[in-house]
Amino acid sequence: MKLIVRETYLNSIINVIGTPDIKIIIGVRRSGKSKLLEAFKKYIENNISNVNIIHINFNTSIYDKLKDYNDLYNYIEEKYIPKKKNFVLIDEVQMCNGFEKALNWIHAEEKFDIYVTGSNAFLLSSDLATLFTGRTFKIEMYPFSFKEFIKYYNYKDIDDAFNKYVLEGGLPGSYLYKNIEEKYNYIADVYNTLIVRDINQKYKIRNKLLMDSLSDFLMDNISNLTSIRNIAKAISNKNETITDKTSNNYIKYLCNAFAFYKVRRYDIQGKKYLSSQDKYYLVDHSFKYAKLGTKNINYGRVYENIVAIELFRRGYEIYVGVLRNKEIDFVALKRNEKIYIQVADDISNEETFKREVNPLLQIKDAYPKIIIARTKHETYQHEGIQIIDIANWLDN
Repeated sequence: MKLIVRETYLNSIINVIGTPDIKIIIGVRRSGKSKLLEAFKKYIENNISNVNIIHINFNTSIYDKLKDYNDLYNYIEEKYIPKKKNFVLIDEVQMCNGFEKALNWIHAEEKFDIYVTGSNAFLLSSDLATLFTGRTFKIEMYPFSFKEFIKYYNYKDIDDAFNKYVLEGGLPGSYLYKNIEEKYNYIADVYNTLIVRDINQKYKIRNKLLMDSLSDFLMDNISNLTSIRNIAKAISNKNETITDKTSNNYIKYLCNAFAFYKVRRYDIQGKKYLSSQDKYYLVDHSFKYAKLGTKNINYGRVYENIVAIELFRRGYEIYVGVLRNKEIDFVALKRNEKIYIQVADDISNEETFKREVNPLLQIKDAYPKIIIARTKHETYQHEGIQIIDIANWLDN
């Protein structure tokens, strides 16, 4: 398989070499966590002298003997070399029973620089504080961005690349397959056998069909406002009874596994979160095509999903803005930065353009306001609002 260096993630790890934290790479299945750890190992070998790398990959059978925390701890201790810089790299650490004990022990000794990857459902960001008594540094990985997609395929025409990316998505493992059906078969298999299986194992889901129905519903309604009650009602109407509590739990499990991301609504004028309805975005839009098919694609909703994940990838906190009876797709925050964003497909129609631009015009503060759409033109302005082609924005 062709490999490209995912420089943003690699640099994030390089920047924390030597810090006392346990560095943990998390993210959805098949997003490239193992390859990132391999790339980091090569960086250490090529750029740091006097090192000892203890690399354990639980995906390979030779480490089956280390699947108890005592054995893992003893193995790492035996491999320690005094007066060297000792790096510990562990892939799929959750496959060792009681792994957190071994990691806490070696971390407490302050003689190892520790880096691990883990299955999304077994090494959740919400669990890190309770799993590890020491500090942790979290690196969250996403599937390929559009920019990485272009780099992988060496596209010269950005429009051709974007049209392909919209259909094929960012799961790098799917790029090995020649035709779209084979790609979707692979993507569906990743979702069913890895993501959902992990959830079923961790949370001991009894009614797997109900989990599938809820997952399909969220996929079918990406970028739509919805509520726990509406989701439970919609699924119950299909002769599958589900309570609000179960619906809420299942959604939480899917979000914990990085399959979906919940975005809350926020009253811009009243400066408070609104609890009645939220939006859910799929970590990679190709999962929807692979599971539900490609008939009647709502490109505006798909583009909104792509922009949401890209904003997360770029380190923004996002919420859905509400201003009186108007909705702003995203209010994106990062430190002192704030951006108001509307996302659309075709805004060449005057009525559609007004619908997208009017909510932004009603916001009276001086923070940047942009519309991201499929314009196929260079960026231009309308009354201080930037109009940016989505392919150009993603490639920026």
